[in-house]
Amino acid sequence: MRGNDREAAVRRLMEQTPRPVPPEIHTEAVRRGGRMLRRRALTRRVLWLLAFAAVVAFTVWALTVHPWVEPPSDTTPPLTGW
Repeated sequence: MRGNDREAAVRRLMEQTPRPVPPEIHTEAVRRGGRMLRRRALTRRVLWLLAFAAVVAFTVWALTVHPWVEPPSDTTPPLTGW
């Protein structure tokens, strides 16, 4: 098929009257779509909850351990009495 033939064939397909969707297919699609949306919403909520828990756990760890403070040196005794 050449470009013009393809275009004509596509135009013929698009101009045909659409076939109605059987009701059982429509209801099944709506049911599955609703279930999929609920699962996505639940997954999103669980991921936000896990992210919040990770932030809280990191904050508690950082406040108790103080990782930004340099540990005391064990190799040299402190200089006192100058």
